[in-house]
Amino acid sequence: MDALAFSAHKHRNQRRKDVDASPYINHPIALARVLAVEGGITDHKTLAAAILHDTLEDTETTYEELKEKFGRLIAQAVREVTDDKTLSKADRKRLQIEHAKHLSRRARLVKLADKTCNVRDMASHPPHGWPLERRREYYDWAKKVVDQIRGTHAHLEAAFDEAFAARP
Repeated sequence: MDALAFSAHKHRNQRRKDVDASPYINHPIALARVLAVEGGITDHKTLAAAILHDTLEDTETTYEELKEKFGRLIAQAVREVTDDKTLSKADRKRLQIEHAKHLSRRARLVKLADKTCNVRDMASHPPHGWPLERRREYYDWAKKVVDQIRGTHAHLEAAFDEAFAARP
């Protein structure tokens, strides 16, 4: 619950890119739900990392702050799934594919949930103004990332595959 409160505070002014501009916090909550309900994950560090997964990347949160509040293991998992925003989007996407196979198990679980939620959202609530071709490029890229971490969790991989198969 501390992670949820922290993440909600950090993302309080952020919105998703969908036409409804949904509150951003819905996304980390969805990740935790996918992990817990669909994946049967009960490890509180993994669930906390899912809730916090975008705080380093998208807010003013620092690694040291996460480490102090939530411990090294949670902070490390969050850092593993955080893109370096100083790089171009193309480089960040390429590095996600290249680095996925080197992630810890906890970070892999968070990555699986993140890609599953993003693919589902892309189908049902796509970013405003994204044409179908751009959305399809996202699906294909997300699959390349997930393909690097197959063998991590069969149920979560099946959830991703089901979402991917339902793409427009």
